[in-house]
Amino acid sequence: MELPFQPSQCQPGLSVDCVIFGFHENELKVLLLKLLHNREWALPGGFVMLDEDLDRAAVRVLRERTGLKRIFLRQFHAFGEVSRNLPGHADKLVRTQAIHPSLQAWFEQRFITIGFYALVEYSQVEEPHPDYFSEFCRWYSIRELPPLMLDHQRIVSKALETLRLQLKYQPIGLNLLPERFTMPELQALYETLLEKKLDRRNFQRKMLSYDILVKTDEFRQGGAHKAPVLYAFDPDRYQQALQHGLNSIW
Repeated sequence: MELPFQPSQCQPGLSVDCVIFGFHENELKVLLLKLLHNREWALPGGFVMLDEDLDRAAVRVLRERTGLKRIFLRQFHAFGEVSRNLPGHADKLVRTQAIHPSLQAWFEQRFITIGFYALVEYSQVEEPHPDYFSEFCRWYSIRELPPLMLDHQRIVSKALETLRLQLKYQPIGLNLLPERFTMPELQALYETLLEKKLDRRNFQRKMLSYDILVKTDEFRQGGAHKAPVLYAFDPDRYQQALQHGLNSIW
């Protein structure tokens, strides 16, 4: 049987796990993989090749899962507790035929995983592809996650905590919203991440004060009320805000 990867070509004891966030219908979603012959789900992840930079490994995993090449990607935490490798986990994967028996020793070793989170525009993601240990992929609401393997629930929680912290000093939205969006759509994203309602006028005033939005001459058509104006992010000023921070915080 041909193995899905060659352990001899991978860095022992090191892996990457990616929390891929997407925003759709006013819900923050996470892309998960259903493990072969198991009830548990997992984050998209993989191993680091001996000749591969850590960041490149994460980019490769995300490209394989989403089809996107230009992805906002950020390393957010290293998970290295001895307890994260549960005894019997590799044996269970072999018994359920999720992995080949010859890979059991590789999966039994202690792994330190580096967490990355990615922000993607939901509609731009191709049909997600499962990896060699998975049956299929699916987007799940951050509020309704299925049972996750090992410490992947903690990894998701830590990524969400980091994303919310970013809101305090950096902009959010360029990689989660369509190219053109309304102010209420942007506010809905912030309210979802912050888990609280925001005053409409104060929100608009604050967002405009950051000087990262461009008011277009287009309007959102098809609603029952007056068509709202569409905005876009100024990419240069947005990148400057990412690098140097916003002029005020939430």
